[in-house]
Amino acid sequence: MSTKTKKAFKKLLGYSGIVFFCLAAFMLWWQLRSYSFHDIVRALLDIPFINLVAASVACLAGYVALALYDCLALNYVGAGGKVSWWKWMLAGMLGFAISNNAGHAVVSGGAIRYRLYTRWRIRGGDIVKIVTINGFTYFLGATAIAVVGYFLIPSDIISTSVGASVGLNTLFIFCLAALLAYFAITVFFRNKSVRIGQLKFDIPSTKMAFLQTLLGMTDSVLAGLVLYFCMIPFVHMPFGTFIGLFVVAQTTGVFSQVPGGIGVFESVFLLALPDGADKASIFGALLAYRIIYYVLPLIGVGGLFFIYERWLRARMRRWLEEAKQKLPHFSHDFKNKDTDK
Repeated sequence: MSTKTKKAFKKLLGYSGIVFFCLAAFMLWWQLRSYSFHDIVRALLDIPFINLVAASVACLAGYVALALYDCLALNYVGAGGKVSWWKWMLAGMLGFAISNNAGHAVVSGGAIRYRLYTRWRIRGGDIVKIVTINGFTYFLGATAIAVVGYFLIPSDIISTSVGASVGLNTLFIFCLAALLAYFAITVFFRNKSVRIGQLKFDIPSTKMAFLQTLLGMTDSVLAGLVLYFCMIPFVHMPFGTFIGLFVVAQTTGVFSQVPGGIGVFESVFLLALPDGADKASIFGALLAYRIIYYVLPLIGVGGLFFIYERWLRARMRRWLEEAKQKLPHFSHDFKNKDTDK
């Protein structure tokens, strides 16, 4: 990379904070563009306040679990001691808040992690590994819950549609095979590595694979609780049945690559609900889930990122001012030493 290209790239990174802010504003509009203010207020007011509080607490715990993805991945690349806990917490929460809304987690979440982790002296190759390990952690958790949820979903839901039956059976077989294959690789190829391009990925240990699965399942359960607390006043459904439907709908939304799985998630979830469910109330619950799990974290963590950026720029300006003030003294001392000689 030429010097001119490096300078242009650094300049681009310097203005990327504005780009992320504009992207966040666009995503907020995208999430709420189909609803009027009256629709939002009416749908949300139907949900008991205590349920909204419980959903918000579950959301906060869920994003803490998501940030732990980065902690686990940093330990994987051997950089666990280089980054303070609040730094990987900020990078993890912000990265997932953006990728959850924008989709394409490798690009959207990877970009913000690259901006932050390079400042904290993490190499670009290790950042790619962190994003990759995060993806596998989510995948393992989702597949594990999909496998368990398959046995918890009532058979009458599957039997109502041939397409739904074939789709769920196919998803179950795929998830079970992927889960078993990942653990088999950690057992039979331990202490081995795989080279992809210029990057070398060490095969995770079975212990790490177990932690990935447990952490991914915790994240999915907490995300499901956000919707469950909003929905349970209107639909009586055992949590075991609900979480199975939730993960199937969420996984379908992720694979669709639609930003936030918007539309896809709702369609799959509503299709699986009982016929007697009040669709208007479920709409309110889904909307509350969208706001609590997608919009509020983007505003909250995005605000923290903006404050961090302002603080960092202020500190750099202060350093420059101190350097300018000290420079004449250094120049004067240098001249005096030169005169003495």
